[in-house]
Amino acid sequence: MSLSDKDLENQENLTEGLHESSATATTKPKLSAATTIPVWIVLSSAVIIYNNYIYNTLNFKFPVFLVTWHLTFAAVGTRVLQRTTRLLDGAKEVHMTKEMFVKSILPIGVLFSGSLILSNTAYLYLSVSYIQMLKAFIPVAILLITWIARIDEPNKKLLIIVLMISSGVALASQGELRFNLVGFLIQAAAVAFEASRLVMIQVLLHNMKMDPLVSLHYYAPVCAGINLLFIPFTEGMAPIYELPRLGAAILLSNAAVAFLLNVAAVFLVGVGSGLVLTLAGVFKDILLISGSVLIFGSPITPLQVFGYSIALGGLILFKTSGGK
Repeated sequence: MSLSDKDLENQENLTEGLHESSATATTKPKLSAATTIPVWIVLSSAVIIYNNYIYNTLNFKFPVFLVTWHLTFAAVGTRVLQRTTRLLDGAKEVHMTKEMFVKSILPIGVLFSGSLILSNTAYLYLSVSYIQMLKAFIPVAILLITWIARIDEPNKKLLIIVLMISSGVALASQGELRFNLVGFLIQAAAVAFEASRLVMIQVLLHNMKMDPLVSLHYYAPVCAGINLLFIPFTEGMAPIYELPRLGAAILLSNAAVAFLLNVAAVFLVGVGSGLVLTLAGVFKDILLISGSVLIFGSPITPLQVFGYSIALGGLILFKTSGGK
């Protein structure tokens, strides 16, 4: 699971918190961009490749269970860090009330849970490289939701961005050799959930400062609880029976890599400009797609490369313009 990326990705899904939340005013240890960005790129790519390896190479096809395990590990891990380090001092600035939890944290947690489950389930049907291409559509989904909800008004620049990303993703889909309709629909639903989550954060928590690790501190237990309600109806006891085959070393190391990604995300906030972080994200996606081809033998076509290049151009425009 990619707990952040956002794209924290997602899981990669929590790393998206880099763009949705500002760093807290609390002083945290500083690392140079030359150190932090490569570490974040490696960890972000490793989470996705490791998850895909578990699902498709080790044949442990239980994404809901794996996501729930990651979230449980993260819930415990953030509380250990809160007591032993200053990395979660920002949580002291969040004045959480019962009303805020019910009206903001809980509904966002439901969307976050859906996004994580669906995006991980997509790996059972689609290649890593193609999923990364489809994730480029998230900014378009965000814009469409804000326009429909009348949060923002469309303008010429944003329409050009929507056209670029949409046409690029469409070309990438046209060139996909292993296209699977079920997987495509699942990933499309994941994009819709993730975009809705990010818009809801903008609307409900726009005055609240939470870095990726503080966000994880609050959302991980909520999402883990929601997921536990779904496991009996989706995967049942089957994952438990398969755990001895998977082994404790795989389970612990996989969850640890996902958790370390969120720790790295805290240091990433503030080490560079928005353009630097955007370009780092683009480089990470290109590296991940290349790694998918080399490690898993996922085929990509010239049409996909061309389409994804157009989508990346639109993505860079969206990030550098601040979505306006």
